[in-house]
Amino acid sequence: MPNLKDLKNRIESVKSTRKITKAMQMVAAAKLRRAQEAAEAGRPYAERMNAVMANLSAAAAGSDSAPKLLAGSGDDKVHLLVVATAERGLCGGFNSSIVKLARAKAEELISVGKTVKILTVGKKGREQMKRDFSDLMIDHVDLSEVKKVGYVNAHTIATDIVNRFNAGEFDVATIFFNKFVSVINQVPTAQQLIPASFDADENAETPFYEYEPSEEEILTDLLPRALSTQVFTALLENGASEQGARMSAMDNATRNAGEMIDKLTIVYNRSRQAAITNELIEIISGAEAL
Repeated sequence: MPNLKDLKNRIESVKSTRKITKAMQMVAAAKLRRAQEAAEAGRPYAERMNAVMANLSAAAAGSDSAPKLLAGSGDDKVHLLVVATAERGLCGGFNSSIVKLARAKAEELISVGKTVKILTVGKKGREQMKRDFSDLMIDHVDLSEVKKVGYVNAHTIATDIVNRFNAGEFDVATIFFNKFVSVINQVPTAQQLIPASFDADENAETPFYEYEPSEEEILTDLLPRALSTQVFTALLENGASEQGARMSAMDNATRNAGEMIDKLTIVYNRSRQAAITNELIEIISGAEAL
């Protein structure tokens, strides 16, 4: 028979845990609203930038004077994987899903003889990637002290990537993140950054533009900004996805804690009743013996 004191202590412990998970769920819900608004507000700008860049890229494609960020290095031997995750855990499979996609890509590239380099954004991604690819990791971006991720953070990351590309450290760069769909649905996404890739919406009407100066000159100026925008969009999508995943995970944890409390309470009551019954039997047996 379980010890009554131990059962009572365990019930109190689970109740305390439930209070914590409930509080974290409410905090995540509040943060989710702001993060979702930021992600949704940034999408129209990103989509319009993508449309303009797709138009410019199509016009400059194949040109000998096309910017290096668009044309690439002419090779694909060295790949840089930018793995963007959260700084904190307790958000279900949010971090693991991004790392799983990045790990699969790294293993695929290594299997065909490519060289892989890894740049992590977020502590949780670094911790998981270190287990299998510690020798491939070249740098880490720490955003743990940043309360609200802004464009300046994305611009710093994008500038570092561009500088590494210009220095000849890699040929292709891809960023991995979670795209926010809903509280219970975040889609692990891989987006190529370099050589710059822009997919125009086939259903949208593409206006005709005459550019002055030339497309190549405009691209040289806009491509670094477009790269920063892509990184910023990824960070915003990640922010909303993280809070949605945490809210869902804490909701499940709160429900599970409630179910465990109910089960433990039943066991406690039964054990207490059994103890009382045994005491009564002992008293009655002692009285009859006299």
